[in-house]
Amino acid sequence: MTRIVIVGNGPAAHRLVERLRAHEHTGPITVLGAEQHPAYNRVLLGAVLDRTLSAEAVRLPAVDAEVRLRVTVTGIDRGQRVVHTDTGERLRYDVLVLATGSRPRLPEITGLRDEHLQPLRTLDDCARIDGAAGPFAVLGGGVLGVEAARVLLARGHAVTLVHPRPHLMDRQVDEAGGRLLADRLGKLGAGLRLGRKAVAYRPGRLILDNSEVVPARLVVACTGVVPETALAVRTGLAVQRGIVVDDRLRTSDPRIHAIGDCAEHEGRTPGLIASAWEQADALAALLTGDNARYRGTRAVTRLKARGIDLASIGSVDVLDSAEAEIVTLSDPARGRYAKLALREERITGAVLLGFPEAIASVTQLHDRDLPVPADRLALLLGNPAAVPGGPVELSDDAVICRCNNVTKKSLTTAWQGGARSVPELARATRATTGCGGCVDDVARLCTALAQRAEHQKGVA
Repeated sequence: MTRIVIVGNGPAAHRLVERLRAHEHTGPITVLGAEQHPAYNRVLLGAVLDRTLSAEAVRLPAVDAEVRLRVTVTGIDRGQRVVHTDTGERLRYDVLVLATGSRPRLPEITGLRDEHLQPLRTLDDCARIDGAAGPFAVLGGGVLGVEAARVLLARGHAVTLVHPRPHLMDRQVDEAGGRLLADRLGKLGAGLRLGRKAVAYRPGRLILDNSEVVPARLVVACTGVVPETALAVRTGLAVQRGIVVDDRLRTSDPRIHAIGDCAEHEGRTPGLIASAWEQADALAALLTGDNARYRGTRAVTRLKARGIDLASIGSVDVLDSAEAEIVTLSDPARGRYAKLALREERITGAVLLGFPEAIASVTQLHDRDLPVPADRLALLLGNPAAVPGGPVELSDDAVICRCNNVTKKSLTTAWQGGARSVPELARATRATTGCGGCVDDVARLCTALAQRAEHQKGVA
């Protein structure tokens, strides 16, 4: 009987256990987590910080495994296949999975000490920020920085967002989209310092590289993450930026696998929840006898910021490719902007700001690798008739709610169990309770299932 030990208790580890049991793995599974909290969805930390969700609400369901909290793995004996912990235990394994995640990359700023510096990565981080008084400075204008700034603004705090690049979310959004995003955030009350770096801190004051002083009792660091590879390095596994894995998610030791933020596949460490889930799905299939392979994850980023509908698909570089058909719709007066990169009628990249209906449709077309309709404008304006098919035609394992990893099958099962409206489906599955971007898709699926049931009743 295969004994599996998983180091880490985040969403990747949780998903792996769920999928192993779904694939009928009956052997013992032990999960070792360093945090005091049971597994929770890190994607929803912003909702915890703005108090729309409690810490308990983002907790992931219990799994059929021995889960040990507050346990740190101190070493791995690869020859004996034994894991050593800080509690003095020796745990044998047949298969070991490293799901150690990533840690915040903290800035080095003269005078900035821990008491005035706070990352946003865990529930404990949320609790500390929640109890702090403003004004706040947020360092980093990527996805997390924009989300954190928006949450703090919604809480009534004075917020200054400092970003070293010329426009916000420069890894996901082109210059035109970044300008409109900055305009929207500025109108919500944020002070923006773009193209600037923080160089020093004095109590209550953050000093920028142009000598400007920004008021800040607490500096929230949203300056990126680093794959957590220390254990892998001590173990002698191949490590570059992350723990190097192949298409079977094997490290340089074939009995040790790595998934999630800590894993590097084909030179990439995506750091996306979707890639963690897909890696967990592939590894669960592999460990239960399937010949699955992990081929990489299509990059889709959805900003979870109240009042700002923004999504990015693929690399921002493709939006300026001379080999792609570029479709642009700019409406700055209404804060709307869309840019699609198409190749062979398929979406290879996109930026969508202020087009919530189009976000759902374009993401669906990209995920399913379907051709875009001839009427590009109708697609961007959210005309349902422009999109071939709808949510009901998706495969059962298609993810409709990305924040909570809710599939079409889960929603269909809940609907058949009596949850016949969007609020009822939300209570049953937690779909729509994250960023809310899937509300339209859930509503269309609900309508389609009702129409199908009515049709079948008429036929009978």
